[in-house]
Amino acid sequence: MNTQLKPQTIQLDGSIGEGGGQILRTALSLSMLTGIPFELVNIRAGRKKPGLMRQHLVCVQASQRISNATVEGAELHSQKLYFQPQQVQTGKYDFQIGSAGSTILVLQTLLPALMMQAEASHINIHGGTHNPMAPTADFISHCFLPNLQKIGIQVDFECERAGFFPIGAGQINATIQPWTTQTQYTVLKKGKLIEVNGFATALNIPSNIADRELEVLNNKLDLTQRKRLNFQGISQGNTAFVILNYEHHQQVFSALGEMKKSAEKVAHDLAKQVKTYLATDAVADEYLTDQLLLPLALGKGGEFSAQMISEHTRTQAAMIQKFIDCEIHFEKIDDIFKVSVKI
Repeated sequence: MNTQLKPQTIQLDGSIGEGGGQILRTALSLSMLTGIPFELVNIRAGRKKPGLMRQHLVCVQASQRISNATVEGAELHSQKLYFQPQQVQTGKYDFQIGSAGSTILVLQTLLPALMMQAEASHINIHGGTHNPMAPTADFISHCFLPNLQKIGIQVDFECERAGFFPIGAGQINATIQPWTTQTQYTVLKKGKLIEVNGFATALNIPSNIADRELEVLNNKLDLTQRKRLNFQGISQGNTAFVILNYEHHQQVFSALGEMKKSAEKVAHDLAKQVKTYLATDAVADEYLTDQLLLPLALGKGGEFSAQMISEHTRTQAAMIQKFIDCEIHFEKIDDIFKVSVKI
């Protein structure tokens, strides 16, 4: 790989902050949006297996494809990458991760660049849909995208087949519309709690696992409704999730089944997460906070209250401000945080 400094190239160190794959994904998104090339070293230096894993490589390859980018270092386990985008092209795309790697993280990498174009794009991504270290398809569908809709971003999303580790073989489909009407995001108060709904599914494993989880969730949270869902797919797995509907916000918490963890324990831990959130006045949980920063920075900014500010979120804010002229502030007020994104 040519290590000579490219003109006007942003130099990035993948070991800063939480040192994970988010630095790479955010850099790809922002590079495609701004046209600014970047050189990233020490990729995923904070992880047990550093360098590009299969799902990160697919993020690079998918970004290269939609932006006709010049790329160096795009290979498995590479810890150095150069990426120089050209014009982003809308259209129909199909991406294969070839493992149980997260389809959702690939979608979130491509979404910012595609939503800023003049025409719609349709993408299919094959791989994992319910991954331990990534947002689930349910979180995206019922929390992330409804919040983006508030600022005018329209994405039609479908989880056609669920994919659990280690087989994967899931598929998500998304139609990303042009972002034509931008609205400022200001949600400091959740408002009144309207519903607490619980869902669970057991794919190609005994269905009573999901029923037992729903029973525990109902006992712990007094659910407004509970429902066992029937997912399609060839992998085996289990997930449970809770949707909290507030007057001004919708939040989702999810949990995945594990081999040596009982259904009751999975549901108990999930209910504990939900109760912690219910006890605060914050709007966004740790993960939504992280995911809202880039859309707000690309639009008209805004402010919202957050349950906590993780190292992941601080790293994300620093990355965004390297590419985009904006200000992101975190202010602690009592037990929660106020997040402001100023353009």
